[in-house]
Amino acid sequence: MYIPFSELPPQARLWVYQASRPFTEAEQTEIKPLMERFATDWSSHGKGLQASAELLHNRFLVLANNEEATAASGCSIDKSVSFVKELEQKFGVSFFDRTQLAFLKDEQVQLVSMQELKSKVAAGEIDQNSLYFDTLINNYGELQNAWPKPAGSSWLSRYF
Repeated sequence: MYIPFSELPPQARLWVYQASRPFTEAEQTEIKPLMERFATDWSSHGKGLQASAELLHNRFLVLANNEEATAASGCSIDKSVSFVKELEQKFGVSFFDRTQLAFLKDEQVQLVSMQELKSKVAAGEIDQNSLYFDTLINNYGELQNAWPKPAGSSWLSRYF
């Protein structure tokens, strides 16, 4: 069962997928109904999930489920991964490259490779206050209250 993203409870579980590039306006128009259809049909052991999906900052695909209503099973999570892989194929984008970190700078999402991170920190281009899109967040409340969040408040804190 689809529920609007803005109506998710704070404890709703999230899966955040970062695209390797921003989506164009035409692609966003095309992808949004696909995401809503997936969320509408998403189920666990034959029981519909209270699910939603959203594309944030033209780059982050966020799938959500109200776990208090019905928990996502391993099979339903596999279905969501298959859906994301289908989107990769359709739009020629990667959602599974974990070597790219996303920061918000001058109102734009900027990617920094893991290889570049230490040098950017040393040069002062990234510091503990740099806003980081942590794709490891796991609930809607975190997304609403602290996303992006200062890099020093994330797993990146060890670099400062």
